[in-house]
Amino acid sequence: MPLGEEKNGASDRSIYVNNPHLDSMTDDILYHFNLGTSTHDLPAMFGDVKFVCVGGSPWRMKSFIEYIARELGLSEPNAEYPNICAGTDRYAMYKIGPVLSVSHGMGIPSISIMLHELIKLLYHSRCTDVTVVRIGTSGGIGLKPGTVVVTKQSVDSVFQPRLEQIILGKPVVRSTELDGELAEELLQCGKDLAEFETVIGNTMCTLDFYEGQARLDGAFCSYSEEDKQSYLAQAYAAGVRNIEMESSVFAAMCKLSNLRAAVVCVALLDRLKGDQLTSSHDVLNNYQQRPQVLVGHYIKKKLNASKKR
Repeated sequence: MPLGEEKNGASDRSIYVNNPHLDSMTDDILYHFNLGTSTHDLPAMFGDVKFVCVGGSPWRMKSFIEYIARELGLSEPNAEYPNICAGTDRYAMYKIGPVLSVSHGMGIPSISIMLHELIKLLYHSRCTDVTVVRIGTSGGIGLKPGTVVVTKQSVDSVFQPRLEQIILGKPVVRSTELDGELAEELLQCGKDLAEFETVIGNTMCTLDFYEGQARLDGAFCSYSEEDKQSYLAQAYAAGVRNIEMESSVFAAMCKLSNLRAAVVCVALLDRLKGDQLTSSHDVLNNYQQRPQVLVGHYIKKKLNASKKR
């Protein structure tokens, strides 16, 4: 059967792929995952997935699957969670029950490649009603280090909620709108936990870590401290509360695919007060665990609610 003829089943939240060329393909090789429609039974492997968590670091995503396995009561003593993408060194993927955990590397290009193949993976697996959350780290603006930010809108470097991409030499602008209801649910989970501060705000997605984020400590810098402070103040006035490098394409691609999506990142420092991380390793490690604790609480809450229906 041609791949484009696969059906996701009757659901209001089926996954969309908008590519007519898939119709003529009898095999789809998900190269960077080392998976394929003719080499793997994707519906059997992934058809029960309801929650996907993505993050930059392979180590962080393995840590997340170990954490969520314990939270859901699915872990066993000395359990091993094999990397499903072990045949490639590009990304790492782990699964337990209805939860999939995938690394995406750093920056828009890396997460974009991963998302193309993840979306097709979910589509070929006939998954429905899937929620995708990016968990990660960020630089805060006017926030206490350790604060968790649930993204309201992903904005670009001039504070507009859009992703501009060049396709065939022409600019294509896509919306970076995220699921507002999901963001509010995650904020409520932060209040339920009451373990750390959780806020909703806009997230600025930049193309690099140094100059694009107004840092003063890169190899090159053509602006002053005053210029930096003025720019970050403009960002704060536009509702921006943190800065990272993946949220715009994540929001745009999930929206195009009909996936409920959210971004949950911890602020490791307040960029108004500096550029470099000076907190201890233990403190930073504690901060980095906060998004997974919040999202883990959300997943557990949702699964418990579905059992009561």
